[in-house]
Amino acid sequence: MNASAATPSTATDSRAHSVDPKEAEHFGKLAAEWWNPKGSSAMLHRLNPPRLGYIREAINRHWGLDETDRRPLTGKSALDIGCGAGLLAEPLARLGASVTGIDAAEENIAAARSHAEQSGLAIDYRAGGIEAAAGTFDLVTCMEVVEHVTDPEQFLRGLADALKLDGLLIMSTPNRTGLSKLAMITVGEGAGLIPKGTHDWDKFLTPEELTGLLEKAGLTVTDISGLSFSPARGFEISERTALNYLLTAKPSPGG
Repeated sequence: MNASAATPSTATDSRAHSVDPKEAEHFGKLAAEWWNPKGSSAMLHRLNPPRLGYIREAINRHWGLDETDRRPLTGKSALDIGCGAGLLAEPLARLGASVTGIDAAEENIAAARSHAEQSGLAIDYRAGGIEAAAGTFDLVTCMEVVEHVTDPEQFLRGLADALKLDGLLIMSTPNRTGLSKLAMITVGEGAGLIPKGTHDWDKFLTPEELTGLLEKAGLTVTDISGLSFSPARGFEISERTALNYLLTAKPSPGG
């Protein structure tokens, strides 16, 4: 983790080759419907409220922020990796952050720029992988992305390199369990609730596996929370990690 901005040349080893062209093509085809809460990205719209709640609690805890402050990230920089068309980048900007959003699909970046302009938000959107983040940030978010990259270990090193020394990484990803396979692929993709071909269950990481890779990258995991589904309440943060989970991590001392 670097205290100062890394140049593209110094970041090459850890930030290169993260993009899977097939994954980029798949998600690029969804760009036109990304902001439609009833379209192909409907599940992401349903996931966003609990994810934002988790992020708010995590940044408050990490930096000792005022929980009543409506723009707690003012003066801080945020990087959203795999930003899609900006479903998370825009709320981060509204929380006061100077936001950079990166996505592998140029179609998503085009949609993100258009929506941000309509919303009056200044967000720096870039097409590419983690290697496009030639700098360091206070906050790095990476939601439902690590299971789609070509080399998770190298990708996570890139995320670590993108963090400032007092930075915070927040991630979410599906767990590799029988429940996630049934819910997300057999039922979710089978019933058309999630676009077919979105997930490869064999690429899902367990919390233990992801923690190990983050530690190898020089980070310390500070929290793991489940993202579960209740028929009565919808998606919610819980202790149950079998379906999906979120975690926070920070640079390890001397890392």
